[in-house]
Amino acid sequence: MSGGTIRVSEIFGPTIQGEGALIGLPTVFVRTGGCDYRCSWCDSLHAVDSAFRDQWIPMSTEAIWQEVTKLSGGKPLTVSLSGGNPAIQPLRPLIELGHSQGYRFALETQGSVAQGWFRDLDTLVISPKPPSSGMLADWDQVDNCLQLAAGGPEVALKIVVFDDADYAFAQRAGQRYPQIPLFLQPGNHTPPPPDNSDYDDDDSRIDIDGVMDRMHWLVERVTADQWFEVRVLPQLHVLLWGNKRGV
Repeated sequence: MSGGTIRVSEIFGPTIQGEGALIGLPTVFVRTGGCDYRCSWCDSLHAVDSAFRDQWIPMSTEAIWQEVTKLSGGKPLTVSLSGGNPAIQPLRPLIELGHSQGYRFALETQGSVAQGWFRDLDTLVISPKPPSSGMLADWDQVDNCLQLAAGGPEVALKIVVFDDADYAFAQRAGQRYPQIPLFLQPGNHTPPPPDNSDYDDDDSRIDIDGVMDRMHWLVERVTADQWFEVRVLPQLHVLLWGNKRGV
C-alpha cells in the first residue's frame, strides 16, 4: 500500500464495544483487512484470510472518516480500530483527523507489530494469543508495543481462555506485567465461518451453553486461586447477538 491507503474489511456501528476494557461503550468499528497471525479459533476470518482479500476495500483516510462521521451522526464517540491486525495498517493520519474533531480511538492487537503511533491512541488493548490459538506470543514485541505507547494511551491486556494451558498462560502474563490491567475472556468455540456475511439472526452456530460453562469455570478458577487482580468478562456481543456480524 502507498499514499496512506488502508485495507478495510468493514465499517459498522454505532454499537457497543463487546469485550475488554471498554465493554459496553458506544463505538463505531473500523475493521481492517489482513493479519500476520492465523489463530485456530479466529472469529473474524473474513478480515484475516487472504482468500477474502478481494472483499477488502482500499480506502483513503478521508473516505474512512466520511463513513465514520456518517454513522456517528457527526457526534464524537470512540472509534475501535480492529482487524485482522490493525497494527499493520498506516492509521496515524486517521487518528489525527479524528482527534481534531473530538473522537477517541481504541485499538486491539496481539502485540506482534509495534508502531510509534500507538502513543497517539486513547486506549491500547494488547491481546497475546494463548496456546489454544496455535500461535506463539512474541513477548519481546509486546514489550516494544508497550514502550512505544508509554506516556500515551490507557493500556490493558486481554487474554482469551479456553482451557488450563490458556489459564496458565494468562497467569504468566499477569506476573510479567503486574502494573497493567488484565482482562480474561472465555473463548467462543463456535466462531462464525468466514463467509457469514448475510447479517442474519441465525445463532445456531453458537453454543451459548458451552460458552457460559467456560465462563463459570473461569470465574471459579480465578476465585479459587484468589487471583483478585484480574477481571473476568464475557463477550457481550456474543451473548446478545451470537455470531451476527455488523453489531
